[in-house]
Amino acid sequence: MLIFSLAVTAVVSYFLGAINGAIIMSKLYYKKDIRDYGSGNAGLTNAYRVFGKKSVALVLLIDIAKAAISVLLGWLLLGRLGHPFIGKLFAGFFVILGHVFPVYYGFKGGKGVLCSGILALMLDWRIGLLCWAVFIVILLITRYVSLGAIVSALAFPISIGLFGGGWYLEVVLSSMCAAILIVKHYQNIGRLIRGKERKFTIKKE
Repeated sequence: MLIFSLAVTAVVSYFLGAINGAIIMSKLYYKKDIRDYGSGNAGLTNAYRVFGKKSVALVLLIDIAKAAISVLLGWLLLGRLGHPFIGKLFAGFFVILGHVFPVYYGFKGGKGVLCSGILALMLDWRIGLLCWAVFIVILLITRYVSLGAIVSALAFPISIGLFGGGWYLEVVLSSMCAAILIVKHYQNIGRLIRGKERKFTIKKE
């Protein structure tokens, strides 16, 4: 039963994660592919920079919903077997994996920042608060979305160790989530080192 629950959680979460809000929004409303514009990333920040504030509502709705549904599924399936926290974290890993490497879009997706943020909030309010606080503080100080995402990703497994109620498996899974996000930011890391990373600004319509 445990293997079946893990398999269902992994498969459903991956395929839900592969539904990309930024790509759907850009093709539905603008008849364009967000990956051909701006930074080329199929995520919320690039959608905002390319298409403006009106574009973000659908992206938020889809990406928050898919992460929330996946985490709830993991909680339900593995929670009844006595592993609710692991269930949420396991589902979160696969929804991030689907978002980053979506089968529907040639395995070229986003960076998983929003999915990771929703996962953190749904795991434990303290974990979510710590990770989001780190992201917001770094963003306000530097105005680099990428740096905020990277530092908050590093804080994720630390927060799991502090508040997750376990240690080995929880930290391993959360470290894998963080690693995906950080690796996907490799170009941003290069630009940050060279001082060429674009800072976040409020876009005037």
